Amino acid sequence: MVNRVALPEARKLIEEFEGLSLKAYQCQAGVWTIGYGHTGPEVRPGLVWTQQQAEQALARELPIYRSQMLQVLPMANRWNGNQQAAMTSFVYNLGAGALQGSTMRRRLMAGEDPATVVRQEFPKWVNGGGGPLPGLVRRRAAEVALFCA
Repeated sequence: MVNRVALPEARKLIEEFEGLSLKAYQCQAGVWTIGYGHTGPEVRPGLVWTQQQAEQALARELPIYRSQMLQVLPMANRWNGNQQAAMTSFVYNLGAGALQGSTMRRRLMAGEDPATVVRQEFPKWVNGGGGPLPGLVRRRAAEVALFCA
């Protein structure tokens, strides 16, 4: 069953920090992106979406990212909606693969206090090509604040 609190709160974070682009662009990593951070083989130069397409894509993708997060962190099923939302936003931004191989996952799976782990580990995920990116610093701080609320 989908946590009805987690998805709206995750959506708020994602909309705020991904921003909305109705025209495809290359992100800092060189990946073609559109909408609220949507990527995929159909995203290419010149692609244009409506706001409705962007909203629908995010609505479709949120449960998928939440599910991926729960596959990587099964104990998160017992977390409250804010905790699940913060971690879903993290996975939406970085992908489940990044979480899968992380020290954060290892610590959470070992039973460490989730709030302590998130406070210590999320801030490590803020770097772009040349170091910390201000937008990622703000995003991780917002995710930590939501997780620990």
